[in-house]
Amino acid sequence: MDRNSDDDDDGNALQNASFNGEAPLLSSNLFMDQVGEVVLTLNSDGLSWNSLDSPENGGASCLGIKLENEVPNEVKLSDVYAVELITKGAIYKSKLPKAGAVLLGFEPYDSEMFRFTVHSFQKSKIQPNLWVLAVYTFGHKDLPTCEMWVNRVNAFLNMEVGRPKNLLIFIHPMSGKGNGRKTWETVAPIFVRAKVNTKVIVTQRAGQAFDVMASTKNKELSSYDGVLAVGGDGFFNEILNGFLSSRYKAPYPPAPAGFIHPVGNDRCSSDHDPNETVTETSQHDEDQSHQDQSPQDQSPLLGSEQYHGSRLPNSNQDTDFPIPSERFRFGIIPAGSTDAIVICTTGARDPVTSALHIVLGKRVCLDIAQVVRWKATATSKVEPLVHYTASFSGYGFYGDVISESEKYRWMGPKRYDYAGTKVFLRHRSYEAEIAYLEVDAEHTNSVSNKGYSCSRARTFRNSNKCERVICRRNCNICNTNSVDMSSRATSTTPYFRPEEARWLRSKGRFLSVGAAIISNRNERAPDGLVVDAHLSDGFMHLILIKDCPRALYLWHLTELARKGGNPLNFEFVEHHKTTAFTFTSSGKESVWNLDGELFKAHQLSAQVFRGLITLFASGPEV
Repeated sequence: MDRNSDDDDDGNALQNASFNGEAPLLSSNLFMDQVGEVVLTLNSDGLSWNSLDSPENGGASCLGIKLENEVPNEVKLSDVYAVELITKGAIYKSKLPKAGAVLLGFEPYDSEMFRFTVHSFQKSKIQPNLWVLAVYTFGHKDLPTCEMWVNRVNAFLNMEVGRPKNLLIFIHPMSGKGNGRKTWETVAPIFVRAKVNTKVIVTQRAGQAFDVMASTKNKELSSYDGVLAVGGDGFFNEILNGFLSSRYKAPYPPAPAGFIHPVGNDRCSSDHDPNETVTETSQHDEDQSHQDQSPQDQSPLLGSEQYHGSRLPNSNQDTDFPIPSERFRFGIIPAGSTDAIVICTTGARDPVTSALHIVLGKRVCLDIAQVVRWKATATSKVEPLVHYTASFSGYGFYGDVISESEKYRWMGPKRYDYAGTKVFLRHRSYEAEIAYLEVDAEHTNSVSNKGYSCSRARTFRNSNKCERVICRRNCNICNTNSVDMSSRATSTTPYFRPEEARWLRSKGRFLSVGAAIISNRNERAPDGLVVDAHLSDGFMHLILIKDCPRALYLWHLTELARKGGNPLNFEFVEHHKTTAFTFTSSGKESVWNLDGELFKAHQLSAQVFRGLITLFASGPEV
């Protein structure tokens, strides 16, 4: 083909089909940066390009060494988050930097070519869960040709279902190592390119995000497609509780006979004591204090608004807000010290990966646990206080570490290692009684034939291990037999039938008591607390660590920190898959760790709600 022929309309061959039939088609001869001249084609699935260079010239060479071209030849529209015109400039055939390309003789095709870019991502070859930004630049000497491509691709992107248009964003400026603001500035351009409208609130005090979420009218909240937390697990927990506190009404968790319920068990609201809740959520799990934050210290990317919400949640909502909601989703841009929720839902602790999941409208359901404190101390009166958790509730060792770490907030994230060492050497155990709801094997297996049920204590070096089914993207266990939105909104503990309920008890001295909703993978525990916990199967994993010699407990912790370890396979470890449990301490007071938040509770009960919220995520791939 003569590429300079007038018959090709200056190198532009267009084929159009209407949008009312099969896949629309648009094809043009363009120049692609790092590739050369290509035929670019658009269909209903995506973009593809074929090089017009001969095989001998298909790859550049330097000093006789051929430079392989690693640019892919197609991209799915579902993976494209933006397309835009950019300034005129050169298109280079070589993938070398521009200065090096010119130095080695790779001249640009045209120094003043009109260009447009397609923004997408590629999966890292080393870590498939890590998504890396990918930009494909095309050029043509005719501006209308570039404009036509931008308009046509944008028309397809506008038809993508579930992508957010309006988001409410909370930033904890001192999150983790104080990188909350910097983290947002890193990913903000992604949202700008994707044309997502954002209302950004930089929190100035502890509990502010809770107050804003609790007091915002439902009509205003419905104008957003979701809410994002730029911070860690504790900051997300604060936003989650602010959202649910004035909107989600659910019965208290079931309890065995003898467990005191001073008020009706069937018609209870989830309203918080606002003052006490704010006090108990005043310290973020991995975040530093807001005290040094200046209200005027803002980046242009963050916007100028400073929101000072009421400390009292508004229970007089103007309209109902459906919970669960398929449309309204939560998102997390990781900027904390552990970021376990992000790791479990995206597979990577990476702000860019999380941002791409959000703008592309990814979706995964997440179980939420309702924890009700009945008594704060042994001598306090019975006053139910509701809290929600998305990842983990822990007592004993876990509560002591969080409590001890508060003394060393100036150390940043390293305070957890220091506090953990001190608590381990202290080796304290606590007298308590735990009751948990037995779930029949037929119920756990009904979630998936490949699922397993371990509602008994694991024995040391037990050779009859339960089959492990790891939660992955498009997980069969989470997706099988999932209840619809309307039934989830009104259901209580899954598989619970009062007339059939059987409560099992464990009483004694415990080094720790933990309830994991998800696996809680993090850098300190690569497989998490429970490697085969799922995001949305309607179960909690109750882990009871009985009093044992310090050496054995160290062995347990070592297995927890080792990839491929077996931290639950000890005689002093009980692991029960359940939907509800109660706890009563025999001491004067008890400290719990709820998603990194301190929570004093002498007596509490908990239950799990299957898929109560939806996250901008798709689950880990591997």
